Amino acid sequence: MKKAVFLDRDGVINSDEGHYYIYKPEDFVLNEGVTEGLKLLSDNDFLLIVISNQGGISKGEYTHQDVDAVHQKLHSLLKAEGICLTDIYYCPHHSNNEKCLCRKPGNLNIEKAISKYKIDRTRSWMIGDNVKDIQAGERSGLRTVKIDANESILPWCKKIIETH
Repeated sequence: MKKAVFLDRDGVINSDEGHYYIYKPEDFVLNEGVTEGLKLLSDNDFLLIVISNQGGISKGEYTHQDVDAVHQKLHSLLKAEGICLTDIYYCPHHSNNEKCLCRKPGNLNIEKAISKYKIDRTRSWMIGDNVKDIQAGERSGLRTVKIDANESILPWCKKIIETH
């Protein structure tokens, strides 16, 4: 079975300073330490899976196409550094509009990835900047790391590597 690191997007991978929602590619800026941290994880055989809430879709503030454009920029920035994300899962729902199991702290998207990629929960992690991220990871039996919004993940990636 494979090991993975699940990562929240806004505030973990990219800066969310000055924006409530990041849905325009020009507003998407990687946080310090992201490329180095993800490269370290990838070089140590961790799958890299993004798990994100994108409730602005449900609220009509942006579209699936907007999210896809941001994710294309993310893939492009990482590819330039020799990093390939395994997958990106996002929830388009918002708790004000509908109930679902994929919106964190729900863990349906994590469970889908675990099943699809045959991931060993006991060797896998969730990195998030919100208690909902941590709750979703814990519900799936992952080890968790809560960072401050826009904090470098590099020191945490090093610690994850040290535990394996």
